[in-house]
Amino acid sequence: MTSPQRLKELLQAGEFILAPGVFEMFSARIADRMGFKALYMTGYGVSGSHLGQPDAGLVTYTDMVGRARTIAEGTTTPLIADADTGFGGLINVRQTVRGYEAAGVQAIQIEDQETPKKCGHTPNRRVVPLADAVRRIEVAVDSRRHDDTLIIARTDARTALGMDEALKRGKAFAKAGADIVFIEAPESADEFRRVGDSIDAWLLANMVPTGKSPEIPQADLKAWGFDIAIYPSAGMGVVCAALEQNYTWLQQHGSTLGSPVPAFDMKQLHELVGFPDVWAFKQKYVETGKA
Repeated sequence: MTSPQRLKELLQAGEFILAPGVFEMFSARIADRMGFKALYMTGYGVSGSHLGQPDAGLVTYTDMVGRARTIAEGTTTPLIADADTGFGGLINVRQTVRGYEAAGVQAIQIEDQETPKKCGHTPNRRVVPLADAVRRIEVAVDSRRHDDTLIIARTDARTALGMDEALKRGKAFAKAGADIVFIEAPESADEFRRVGDSIDAWLLANMVPTGKSPEIPQADLKAWGFDIAIYPSAGMGVVCAALEQNYTWLQQHGSTLGSPVPAFDMKQLHELVGFPDVWAFKQKYVETGKA
């Protein structure tokens, strides 16, 4: 499904992009119809929901590009997608960018961690040497087939090597052609301000409540020079809590009657997954065709 507006156009117009994390089609369809300017396909969420595994380099290119294609085809909102380290060497980075682009992803996130990577809000992350990281970004930029496909360059250097190294890498990524720079896991509001003051590129902030970074309001991020805020756990965190609460109620009471957990009814679920279109099709082409 083609998006009605390109993410690049929104950024060029000065729009601030607030993107909720999506990881499968219930989350994607709900977020899509709410008027967000972009959706963010979270690697953590895909790894957890699709494989039941931690975000530790276990999800593959095939897993991720397949999920990206499903989400992009089933929604109309511009899609930003996590592509980890590019899933291998430089030739894999090229394949990843071209595959994501063909799947309908409008902004592709490539990071500088060693392989296998780890979630950006977990300890003991290691990054590749700066020259190797820059080369990844150069390959990613050169591999895209359309100028309006955006490359997001993420560095995880802050946690292990400090803020100065993270900023150095962010500047180098911008010089290498990255459209958007993503400094992962600043540890204070002042560090977010430093990012905004230091790097001349569109900037992305990752908001992970209870993670390594403080949650910064949109107005402050925008004032400090940021252009995008992603909320990877905004969907999966509340979904997991609601599932646990409702399953607990069912286990304890032998029924969902009286459960205090908000829930879609079947009419809402039917509408969300697209049954009205199926019914209209059948009425037009099947039922009316009976002798």
